[in-house]
Amino acid sequence: MTTDVHVRDLRYFLTVAEELHFTRAAERLYVSQPALSKQVRALEGRLGVELFRRDRRGVALTGAGTALLPHARRVLAAWAEGAAAVEAARAAERSTLVVGMSTSPGRGGLLPAIRSRFTAAHPDAVVRLRQVSWEDPTAGLADGSADIAFVWLPLPDAGRYAWTVVAEEPRLAALPDTHPLAARPEIDFADLADEPFLALPPGAGVLRDFWLALDERAGRPPRVGAEVAGTEETYEALVAGLGICLVAAGNAPLITLGGVTTRPVRGLSPCRYVLAWRGEDGRRPLVRGYAQACRDAADGRARAPRGR
Repeated sequence: MTTDVHVRDLRYFLTVAEELHFTRAAERLYVSQPALSKQVRALEGRLGVELFRRDRRGVALTGAGTALLPHARRVLAAWAEGAAAVEAARAAERSTLVVGMSTSPGRGGLLPAIRSRFTAAHPDAVVRLRQVSWEDPTAGLADGSADIAFVWLPLPDAGRYAWTVVAEEPRLAALPDTHPLAARPEIDFADLADEPFLALPPGAGVLRDFWLALDERAGRPPRVGAEVAGTEETYEALVAGLGICLVAAGNAPLITLGGVTTRPVRGLSPCRYVLAWRGEDGRRPLVRGYAQACRDAADGRARAPRGR
């Protein structure tokens, strides 16, 4: 006996079994009575048994039909539960926004400000924050594990993404307190160029080059003292004297925890911190909503009065 039976076939069988009348069953199923009869006959042919006895007195279940009935009910109930679970998963996916980041945005409570605005506009949405290693400069956008992400420019394969700028900040030099250049209030980049630098992992590509300041080196290759893939690694490498590094002004508090200082650098372009998303996702309501909440929060922070 073949087991290649469709859910639709079982639904047709069950409806006829409940009505014991092909015309009424067809009305419930919104199909024609001849079409229903044909499908039931086809099911009987696949199973090799008659499921209904048809005569002038009406329709009745055969012994085989009676045996199949409870199993058909269980299969259809399980299928309905499975379909409901799939729909719930789809709904959860539509209402969940994964926000990638390699370091916390910080910057005057920006993240809570974005969250409060976004939640007010999308009260049923769930926001999941995903911390990503510096090995992935897209913070999960490239492999699809994040829907939107706080990242630094430049991005590899930048044409895939759109973004809104969160902050534009100077790049500072981070170095051990004991370093001879730490005594200066400001440092020329030319005086740093021959120092060993802490570098992002090679997978960071153009972003690694940016934080090594390749554009400002006039073709001179950097000396890499160590590779770092996170804030803690950076701090430990600085304290251990493995090298110096460049850091965004807004991230300086993350590594000046004792034994490390930062100094302004002359001759460097600023860095840009952005909220980015894949170009094809720009019309998704949650992506658009989070980006707008970020713009509003950043604008509000820019307009807030500053203390002396």
